[in-house]
Parts: sequence; C-alpha cells; structure tokens
Amino acid sequence: MFSPSHVPNPGFHDTVPSMIRFENVGMRYGMGPEVLRDVSFHLAPGSLHFLTGPSGAGKTSLLKLMFLAQRPSRGLITMFDRDIATLPRAELPDIRRRVGVVFQEFRLIDHLTTYENIALPLKIQGRAEESYRADVKELLSWVGLGERMQAKPPTLSGGEKQRAAIARAVVAQPDLLLADEPTGNVDPEMGKRLLRLFIELNRLGTSVLIATHDHALVEQARAPELVLQNGRLTVRG
Repeated sequence: MFSPSHVPNPGFHDTVPSMIRFENVGMRYGMGPEVLRDVSFHLAPGSLHFLTGPSGAGKTSLLKLMFLAQRPSRGLITMFDRDIATLPRAELPDIRRRVGVVFQEFRLIDHLTTYENIALPLKIQGRAEESYRADVKELLSWVGLGERMQAKPPTLSGGEKQRAAIARAVVAQPDLLLADEPTGNVDPEMGKRLLRLFIELNRLGTSVLIATHDHALVEQARAPELVLQNGRLTVRG
C-alpha cells in the first residue's frame, strides 16, 4: 500500500484546477499586526510543494488557515471549490476530513495505543477494523514503530511520537496533506524514509505541502517552494 516510489507531480499552473486557492489573503491575531500579507497562490490536485522561510515568517499561521483552524482577516480562500468564508459551519468537518495534518505538537491521544492512534481516522470513517488492520500494521512497520504498536504516547520518545503523528495523518490517504516540520525530531535517515512516504502518497493522488527548515529535504525532492518572508509569499521553482 505504501511502497516507496519517487513520482512527484509538482504542478503549479493557472491552467489546472485548484485544490486550494488564496487570493490577497491577510491574517492577524486580535488587534495585532498582520502576520500574513497579500498572500496569493494555489495548489493543484496531485501537487507536491515545500513551505519554507525563517522562524516567525508565518508558516504555521498559513497552515492553520489551510486546516480551517483560523479564519483570514481579509482576502479569499477556496478549498475543494468551496468559498471558506461563506461555508456553513456545519460543513466544516466534511472539509477537514479531507485534510491530513502533521502538527508540531503531535496531538496523540494518551490513553490510546500507537496502533489505535494511527487507526483513528479510519475508525472515524466508520470502517470495520478487519478492513484496515493489515494496512495500519504495514504503515507502523514502515515508520519504524512495528515493535511499539501497543505502546501508549507517554512511553514514546519524541521521534516515535513524530512518526506516529505522520502515520496517523497519511493512513486515510487524504486529498490534502499538511505537514509542519515533519522530520524535526527524527534522524536524517528516517527523514529520508518519511519523505519517500510523502512522495508515495503524492503519487497516489494526495496534494502534499511540507513546511520545513531542512533544505536537504527540499533538495532531495526537487519540488517547488512556497517561500514566506515577513508575512509575504513568493514561489520558487
């Protein structure tokens, strides 16, 4: 299911449909200054991009807008051909279920085992366990957690939690995957292995956006970059 292949599809052109589009988006927290200013870009279905820039540039804020955890102060955001500003609140969960997110703080559920945490998105979908048990175990092995399947998050190291969070985000093969510093707590070899997982997911049709400070990761994938600097965004590659 998740065999590693390097077949990215990084398209970034106005002639193709958009999975997500920002037009002159600004964002501020409360009455503070804008942390994002006049941000415009789009991600095509099946694309793979990196989000780069110095600390404090607004990368996490941009991801929060894409995950619908925050609303913009101004501008237009469309996701899956829906205007987020006019979307009824009752329909937001349906949009969120199409998005997988790797958070820096992991957000694993402490009373569930590693296996149960990773399988949770599939359980929420209403799938019977026998239909996904083998896939979840395969994914656990792929991220190096095959021997930690029954362990609970408080007993995992930071790197193990990171890998579990990534596995949970990709297990349901979402339409869009947002990863915030997904290799920040793992060694370089595991980082390369996780990148291959993202590329394989992308090959299967998921649009992938990876926020990272790891330039070696960007060089390895050779995908376009969205570069944030002082709240403004440019496209490279």
